[in-house]
Amino acid sequence: MDIAALQVALGTAYRIQRELGRGGMATVYLADDTKHGRQVALKVLHPEFAASLGPDRFRREITTAARLQHPHILTVYDSGETADGLLWFTMPYVVGESLRDRLRRDRQLLERLIRMPGRQTPGRVKLDPAFASLRNTPRFQRLSP
Repeated sequence: MDIAALQVALGTAYRIQRELGRGGMATVYLADDTKHGRQVALKVLHPEFAASLGPDRFRREITTAARLQHPHILTVYDSGETADGLLWFTMPYVVGESLRDRLRRDRQLLERLIRMPGRQTPGRVKLDPAFASLRNTPRFQRLSP
């Protein structure tokens, strides 16, 4: 979906500035939250993924995510479904370096992360499956400076 069509679907609550990134499940946009006067990351699930997930499960998962409070987890601000079935949610927009750029700059970072306690087996390094599934999307690739 192009930005103009998405803007129409969302109405006036959010003013989309630009696309930040695109992954297998969703596209993330930088947007202005017009009610609260703040920038947000607006994540819109791709229609095929949204259809397989379904709006009920999406709402349950967003409700669970919105309850999480931890300094290393972004808060869910808002969520919804457009009239044409697009599922979306907003979270804080974090200015920072992408994980890809950080790893290019600091090649030992990945090795240090892999060698964190609980990630080693005798004689070899083992990568935790949860860490291996880290997605290259703006939500996960933003690191605070």
